[in-house]
Amino acid sequence: MDFEPVTATAARPVPFALLAQEWRDVTFLHWAVAPDAVAPLLPPGLRPDQHEGRTYVGLVAFRMVRVGPPRLPVPYLGTFAETNIRVYSVDRHGRRGVVFLSLDAGRLLPALVGRYVTRLPYRWAAMRLRREPDGTVRYLSRTRWPGRGTVDRLAVRPGEPIGTPTATEAFLTARWGLHTRIAGRTRYLPNVHESWPLRRAELLDHDSGLVAAGGLAEAGAEPVSVLFSRGVSVRFGPPLRA
Repeated sequence: MDFEPVTATAARPVPFALLAQEWRDVTFLHWAVAPDAVAPLLPPGLRPDQHEGRTYVGLVAFRMVRVGPPRLPVPYLGTFAETNIRVYSVDRHGRRGVVFLSLDAGRLLPALVGRYVTRLPYRWAAMRLRREPDGTVRYLSRTRWPGRGTVDRLAVRPGEPIGTPTATEAFLTARWGLHTRIAGRTRYLPNVHESWPLRRAELLDHDSGLVAAGGLAEAGAEPVSVLFSRGVSVRFGPPLRA
């Protein structure tokens, strides 16, 4: 099987968009984990995507903005904080993607729609995202339902813009789709957006139970990569067979 290359721009066009959204003030934390630990967490037909013999679990915290059909964003309810835990996948067509182990959303209705309509593992959480005068960005999340009390606290200070990301940084961020189960079948949902404007960041504070709660307790205490982006505008296309 030929794997698609890791590219800074979308690997394929989206013929028409079903959903549009913006991801703003995005922080990426990543830990290296054994591929054998990730494989049981993936939907059928997928395998862990690897870079130099390793795979990763990522915690991505950000503000979701203007979610809705293209040119018809949902007011108020379409903007909320989110923190997700994801692993890296590849399907039988060689398409690289992510699989979400959990997605915590700061509004109840989007969490319900995500959980019961798109069948993604959304949860409702009390969440806060704050930018401070010195540039520090702080995130706080506590799950409400289903389950209660899993806390994630995170603070980073973004550095200077990255001219050319390393191969590992590109592997972790240039993901042009997600893999999930829809109607009992594994599907690939493609997305397109501009190249990530990345910065390396200093991790000032992090206390999280989300990675272990996602089934990857073996992830080390210190992430191997900390990145930040002011964000991108995203469009999702219709699902494809995986």
